[in-house]
Amino acid sequence: MIYIALPEDKIRRLSFYLSMEEYVARFLNEEECFFMWQVNPTVIFGRNQLMENEVNLEYVKANGIETYRRKSGGGCVYADFSNIMFSYITTDFNVSFTFHKYLQRVAHTLQQLGINAIASGRNDITVDEKKVSGNAFYRAAGKSIVHGTMLFNTDLEKLVLSITPNNQKLISKGIESVRKRVTNLSEHFDIDIETFKIFVRTHLCDKEYTLSQDEITKIEEIEKEYLSEEFIFGNNPRYTLIKKDYSAAGDIEVRLEIKNNIIKDINIVGDYFLVGDIGSIFKLLINKPYEKQFITQLLEDIKLEDYIFNLDKNHFIDILFKEDTE
Repeated sequence: MIYIALPEDKIRRLSFYLSMEEYVARFLNEEECFFMWQVNPTVIFGRNQLMENEVNLEYVKANGIETYRRKSGGGCVYADFSNIMFSYITTDFNVSFTFHKYLQRVAHTLQQLGINAIASGRNDITVDEKKVSGNAFYRAAGKSIVHGTMLFNTDLEKLVLSITPNNQKLISKGIESVRKRVTNLSEHFDIDIETFKIFVRTHLCDKEYTLSQDEITKIEEIEKEYLSEEFIFGNNPRYTLIKKDYSAAGDIEVRLEIKNNIIKDINIVGDYFLVGDIGSIFKLLINKPYEKQFITQLLEDIKLEDYIFNLDKNHFIDILFKEDTE
């Protein structure tokens, strides 16, 4: 695996590193690439999430914490300079295989340091059954991109305060819960963060490529999209119904605009992972009757797992017509 290095040593915005992933996927002809990065306090929410549902906007604004949307699915995360972000870009295209191979390699690297790390669930790495790394997935230019956190010595209280809606009861319970379920690597060994980064780099990668200044300029062009208000805040269409449930794909919240029992607009928010063009499914449903039998027949030959990772079609239809809506 090749390590992608920057020609300068400076702290950039998170949006730059997301753009760097895209640049590598689009323009570097390598089977596997990897790099690490750190940012000042930042909240990153998933492609399919609504900012106001995930972020304590009052807290992040008051504390100078930056907010960005990424193009991968998954949940909202907090990162600071005591957290290391990992980015992995590969030509592998199967989601399950990519996740499994990458997470196993990272877990094995941690094991070489004497840490009881295992790949857990759909996208986590745990140490002694506590989460130390969460990862998300998306595709760009025919490549698979996996990126995620590696908690080294992150302030867990600030993490909760940043990504929990401004509700004191939820915040209090959240801090207590996170301390029980999440851990920092610094609690498990006695090496500093720079030594750890060197160890990871030398164990995962056997080659290095340093980006040129011209390539940096091209990455900054890609970054403009991540910095646009349209991308950050997203499209929040009108809706008359909300249907939601937890599934094997993650949290699924379907938002519908219904007029005269006809679906006029539809959106799905949540922490799921997109693997196909979900817009084509939306187009199929728009201007169709909001009737369970009709929708079931309409989707009969559709494999929803080709669009949303691990989403069972029958469960999706059940969610769409749940009676206990808000």
